[in-house]
Amino acid sequence: MRKILAVILAGLVTGAVDILAAFASYTQQGATVDGILKYIASGVAGPSAMQGGAGMVALGLFCHFALTTGMAAVYLVAALKLPMLAVRPWLWGTVYGVLTWAAMVYVIVPLSGVPGWKLPQGWPIVSGLLSHIFYVGVPIAHITRWGLGARAA
Repeated sequence: MRKILAVILAGLVTGAVDILAAFASYTQQGATVDGILKYIASGVAGPSAMQGGAGMVALGLFCHFALTTGMAAVYLVAALKLPMLAVRPWLWGTVYGVLTWAAMVYVIVPLSGVPGWKLPQGWPIVSGLLSHIFYVGVPIAHITRWGLGARAA
């Protein structure tokens, strides 16, 4: 039960921190919260999501939290096979943050229905990597450590 709770908690914590960071960053550039969530929804609903209403906003929020919860589940399963992942959360959380960023940028988003996707260049690479390290990978690794009852090295 504690493992399941750890996955849910990690998905919720990382999802909340990551989406709040996206709101803070992209609204400064003129985006709206609704627009950000519709853009996320367009990954599964296609470009028409951008014209949708509250349903597309809710779908975007659901998709975001589904992704972070999935990332947490993958890490916990990996830590069951490789216990070192739960023992050194700063190290392996950093590595996992980089891996999740690369998966999103090079696989998940390009294969989705997001309109006009382009690979990031310059500062968006740095900010994306840092956010995935500190808002996704490291928190998932720490919560996984708790969920597995591991002790830090």
